[in-house]
Amino acid sequence: MALDPEAVIKLQHELDRLRKHHKDLDKEIDSLSQGSLTDDLRVHRLKREKLYIKDLMLKIEALFVPNIIA
Repeated sequence: MALDPEAVIKLQHELDRLRKHHKDLDKEIDSLSQGSLTDDLRVHRLKREKLYIKDLMLKIEALFVPNIIA
């Protein structure tokens, strides 16, 4: 399935947005983990969200790889 150029641009923008959000979550998790009173439940939720974002990024990246049977 070939993607039209407009769809590729939209997917690339979405991928960039997800990467930024993933990085922001990483920073937030690090800052929460550094404190003396760690909110374990919040950290756990943020880590779960981070994994979900990573899964979305992998799905989008997979669309850019041609599905060729060798």
